[in-house]
Amino acid sequence: MIVIRRMLTRHESYTVIFLRGEPPKIIRTTEYEHGRILEIFKQDKPYRDVLNDFADNPLFSHLKPSD
Repeated sequence: MIVIRRMLTRHESYTVIFLRGEPPKIIRTTEYEHGRILEIFKQDKPYRDVLNDFADNPLFSHLKPSD
C-alpha cells in the first residue's frame, strides 16, 4: 500500500511517499505537482477496488466510487 501526504514548512512544500518496508521518499513539489501525483496514484477520490484515503472512511461514505 502507498500513502501520500503533503508536508509544509514555512518556506517549502513537499510530497512524502510512504511504502511499507521502505524509508519515506520526500520530494519538493508545487501544489500542482502534488495534485498530479495524487491523480496518478488515485488518491484524489474514491475508486472501485482501490484502497486509498477514501476507502472505508465514514466521512466520505456519501461519495460513490467511480471506475
